[in-house]
Amino acid sequence: MYLVHAALQPVPPGRPLPADARELLRSAVRPEDRVEHVVVHPEAFPDPVLGVYLLADSLAAAESRTAGFCRRALATVPEFAGWTATKVAAPLVTPFYERLLSAPAGPGRNGPGTFPSS
Repeated sequence: MYLVHAALQPVPPGRPLPADARELLRSAVRPEDRVEHVVVHPEAFPDPVLGVYLLADSLAAAESRTAGFCRRALATVPEFAGWTATKVAAPLVTPFYERLLSAPAGPGRNGPGTFPSS
């Protein structure tokens, strides 16, 4: 299973997501999309983000299928008229773990500590 994110851009800019965005987008899923779960992050910056969990044979296939699903859903769900999906890709988690390791709560492997390699 893969998690692929798609930034959602409205026209005009700044337009909020529909209140029931997750359900609206989920209603556009077809069996061949192999989508298992959809999550919406309306407060993501600079644009809201759609997270799509789906089954695929490769990361490239997952990203491609997510892009196709987004194009179709945004074009067919009336509440999303004028919206586009951009930056469709699997999210990188490296910055998250680097923040955890360098947190001020204590030394980690990225900073001074008791580890010989630090």
